[in-house]
Amino acid sequence: MDASAEILIVDDDGQILILVAKFLRANGFRVHTARNGVEMAETLKRLSVDLIVLDLMLPGKNGLEICRELRRTSSVPISMLTAKGDETDRIIGLEVGADDYLPKPFNPRELLARIGAVLRRTRTTGNPSTERAGRSFTFAGWSLDTMKRELTAPSGVVVDLSTGEYDLLLAFLEAPQRVLSREFLLDVAANRAIEGCAPSIDVQVSRLRRKLDDDEHLIHTVQGGGYLFAMHIDRV
Repeated sequence: MDASAEILIVDDDGQILILVAKFLRANGFRVHTARNGVEMAETLKRLSVDLIVLDLMLPGKNGLEICRELRRTSSVPISMLTAKGDETDRIIGLEVGADDYLPKPFNPRELLARIGAVLRRTRTTGNPSTERAGRSFTFAGWSLDTMKRELTAPSGVVVDLSTGEYDLLLAFLEAPQRVLSREFLLDVAANRAIEGCAPSIDVQVSRLRRKLDDDEHLIHTVQGGGYLFAMHIDRV
């Protein structure tokens, strides 16, 4: 494991905080803890973390609300924990920006493996978002700011994107006029989803199209091939 990684655990269950923090420290991480969104915010003011382990059921603002707010200003990876096993909760968690989702009770070794997988995807050496930081893409009046992770419509309105939708759009903008296979796009947009609850890539593309007010003018369906972003892209 990367001993330089800073992990913030946010959970109101003191026993879980102690046990998970001890386990992660024993496996090379530097760990910080918070019991709610307020303590989390105070911690993030003092230090920069590499990943947040965020419980869904918290006093005050719940994990979904906290995750949604974090995604407006930060791309820090988030692994969400919950006692709920409902598939809808898992999908909502991923759609509001969580990078992974693990139901309680969980095996600490599975949490460790998931944290390692998320960090490998998002560390600077392999994180496309980090490598592209500070770049903007414009197309058909739209603008995507990769530093702020913001999509702005031709009207000037900022359109909210889930993490998967953002990654999917970024993949299209990085490879305009090229056919991208469904398998490739699914890996780009759903690699954070738990097996069995990730929507198909066709559903995810459909959601992105709705956000773009697109009727296949921007994103073309290639029968038997995948999808193609058809517009000219300007990069800044």
